[in-house]
Amino acid sequence: MKKEKFSTGTIELTVAMLVSGTVGIFFKESHQAVFNVVFYRCIFGTIFLGLYCYFKGYFKQHNLTLRLLTLALLSGVSLILNWVLIFKSFSLTSIALGTVVYHTQPFFVVILGSLILKTTISKNKIAWIAIAFLGLVLVTKLRLTMVSIDSSYIIGILFALLAAIFYALTTLLVKCLEGVRPHLIVLIHFTLGIFLVLPFTSLEKVPLFGNHWYYLLGLGVIHTGIVYILMYSSYQKLTTSAIAVLTFTNPASAMLSDYVIYGHILEPIQGVGVALIVLASLAVNLNWPLLPTNLISKM
Repeated sequence: MKKEKFSTGTIELTVAMLVSGTVGIFFKESHQAVFNVVFYRCIFGTIFLGLYCYFKGYFKQHNLTLRLLTLALLSGVSLILNWVLIFKSFSLTSIALGTVVYHTQPFFVVILGSLILKTTISKNKIAWIAIAFLGLVLVTKLRLTMVSIDSSYIIGILFALLAAIFYALTTLLVKCLEGVRPHLIVLIHFTLGIFLVLPFTSLEKVPLFGNHWYYLLGLGVIHTGIVYILMYSSYQKLTTSAIAVLTFTNPASAMLSDYVIYGHILEPIQGVGVALIVLASLAVNLNWPLLPTNLISKM
């Protein structure tokens, strides 16, 4: 029975990560402004997940207190900012590059955790984080001779990094929401997002008819509703190590889809950088030692 649950969870999370890796394609193919995309993603996601929670009976036992609701709203602000920033990144750089940079999230969870929750970062994790950021330098091909502060390439990378920071902050805030169903937390995020981005939208510029609605609907229902349901279902069936490994199906999917649709491919030196980021992220999630324990203790 446990083996069957594990297999089901593996399929659910793999599908979720493969699908979420195409979010950049749907964003670009909608040909809409960033805030408009986030607005409609929140609208369609709220409707879909709201109906799901209603039919599942999740509203009857929400366990929300004023404190927990406040934390849920704060984490919602962080999540929506994360969406805006990653879409901004996709509009300025390639989907593959933006996604890989975005997957520095685990390191920011560790760093922010030490600052906010006063947790201690081990020397081992500091070393892995350093390796990850070396990989980031290789992925972005940053060289002192090419860096221009007003370059859209650099700005796109910075947006992806900021998106990763806000996603890490969301993760830490959501960890404090014990006892509240994750589906309800996400529903609060989506509902809040509608009102947060509305003042910045230009909805009058969205054509009444056109293929863009398929992509906007897909972002809300598929990438937001279905993907989140699959993820949360899989988390109950999988070990932490399995989740950490399967999560990297997402950047792999993003790089593949970016190549297939737009012909973008990372250069060999960038591939080395991706490998370093993936290795370091797995190591941080799974507590792999970089150096022998006896050597670390002497440092």
